[in-house]
Amino acid sequence: MRISLITVTYNSAKYLQHCIESVLGQTYPDIEHIIIDGKSQDGTVEIIKQYESKIAHWISEPDRGMYDAINKGIALATGEVVGILNSDDMLASPDAIAHIVSTFKEQQVDSLYADLVYVEQEDTNKVVRVWKGKKYRRSLFNIGWMPGHPTFYIKKSLIAQYGGYENHYYTAADYEFMARYLYQHKVSSYYLPSLIVKMRVGGASNKNFNHRLRANRRDYLAMKRNNIPMPFLVSIMKPLIKLHQYNYAAFL
Repeated sequence: MRISLITVTYNSAKYLQHCIESVLGQTYPDIEHIIIDGKSQDGTVEIIKQYESKIAHWISEPDRGMYDAINKGIALATGEVVGILNSDDMLASPDAIAHIVSTFKEQQVDSLYADLVYVEQEDTNKVVRVWKGKKYRRSLFNIGWMPGHPTFYIKKSLIAQYGGYENHYYTAADYEFMARYLYQHKVSSYYLPSLIVKMRVGGASNKNFNHRLRANRRDYLAMKRNNIPMPFLVSIMKPLIKLHQYNYAAFL
């Protein structure tokens, strides 16, 4: 089973090497790493070229944002399963992909998700927030739950059927994508109780109160599009049910 990992970059020189090295350090051999760069000007392309012989595909050209770039990567992917690894994130252990592959084979599902931790930008051993998953139930979407997007892996054949990321949802495009597959189309999924990704803090939707309001509006539109009941109420609940993740991190 080939796994296609898509990394989107734009002026990502500061942390990209850590991301690439975490892929190269995997024990599972059949990984197709695809890097889609948005015409960076900070040395990102030079770092990509250093690893060119070990990267399956890469391009550097203007795009319409992160999710447009991810769709470009999906179009290039030849793997049976597709996952996303952000340019400032890392796979948490050398056997992360091996665990994902064995779970797909054992559980015979179309998608899976796992655990992730948010870490300090400069000290990736310092955990700020823990995104601990739970056993999959489609009904969890009714209370604003979603899998941790960087841990979400799905069979590419389904993307050809139901479509890629919709750029006009902006920061909610990852939520809309997963809601469309898991809630709207009832794609099978499985929770792998294993730490898969270390994610540096600094998400675009949580920079300040105004960003959070805009993100809630986009969440609402994504919920409405995918027929989640009471979308206005659920869009308010969505950030609130994540608050315990910070408390959990304090005990690590």
